[in-house]
Amino acid sequence: MKLPQGDMVQVTYIWIDSTGENVRCKTRTLDYEPKCIEEVPEWNFAGSGTQQAEISNSDMYLVPVKMFRDPFCLDPNKLVMCEVLKDNRKPAETNLRHVCKRIMDIVSDHIPWFGMEQEYTLLGINGHPYGWPENGFPEQEGPYYCGVGADKAYGRDIVESHYKACLYAGVKIYGTNAEAVPSQWEFQVGPCEGIDMGDHLWMARFILHRVCEDFGVVATLDPKPMTGNWNGAGCHANYSTADMRKEGGLKHIEDAIEKLGKRHDYHICVYDPHGGKDNCRRLTGQLASSSIHEFFAGVANRGASIRIPRQVGQEGFGYFEDRRPAANCDPYAVTEAIVRTTILNETGSEKRDYWKN
Repeated sequence: MKLPQGDMVQVTYIWIDSTGENVRCKTRTLDYEPKCIEEVPEWNFAGSGTQQAEISNSDMYLVPVKMFRDPFCLDPNKLVMCEVLKDNRKPAETNLRHVCKRIMDIVSDHIPWFGMEQEYTLLGINGHPYGWPENGFPEQEGPYYCGVGADKAYGRDIVESHYKACLYAGVKIYGTNAEAVPSQWEFQVGPCEGIDMGDHLWMARFILHRVCEDFGVVATLDPKPMTGNWNGAGCHANYSTADMRKEGGLKHIEDAIEKLGKRHDYHICVYDPHGGKDNCRRLTGQLASSSIHEFFAGVANRGASIRIPRQVGQEGFGYFEDRRPAANCDPYAVTEAIVRTTILNETGSEKRDYWKN
């Protein structure tokens, strides 16, 4: 890895596959270092190999949209997030970024900020939770959240490597902590404006999976990886607009929460890749989760659908946290849904098409 590479640059193209959850990548050589995303050429891949196209019409386009430094091959090499287009240049079914970007452009005057809290669980290659006894279970939840010690925090070296790699890459990683289940962790990305939220979170996920490769472990985003009396895994979405962040912003926060409550079913359908089926296993109304069948908000209430942080309640402005998104959600879908409901005032289960002739 330390060998010189002359004037050549490795560029790794990253995209979301047919599952809407997993990422794929491939790398090419350029004879120059791209300084901006416009200098990264389009490429293609075999969509039949990722279940995104038929073998008889396999080639799909990779359109670069966001560039990061490469923490694995180091400078001047790059990681590039891409959109996937079909042969007719229309977005692939799991390319939710394309419409999200257009929606974020419409609402840009409101300056929507997001921060997402990505929970994940470390597993061995055999699917067994990392660090758990081969037979039986560890001590029940209690000592693990933000815990310290070899009997409480499993895999911290993996977590710290991911953190440093994200910082090097230029991902807007905000922090990290151990979660309530042993071998479950969380990192936060943000604050990001508009489309940047999805770009940065997807790249942070890619880097997580790559780091885990080096350690021979797996990071699962399954919302309920362990059945029974163990917390699930979410991807809580913190959100604000310019009006919410100003003095008196609590009124705008409350108005937004009221709109979200009237469209609860729509949001549940887009908050995991399977129309709410994954979140059914997690949002039970127990274990620090709300019920998937109910909607309510509360100050400092981590069992609510929407939590208003205590400081926001006291100061009267700031942001709120939507605790419903599942760990395996698509951040493009989540952020788009939130602004459609709270800024564009959409109601019901249908998304408005703003580009019809």
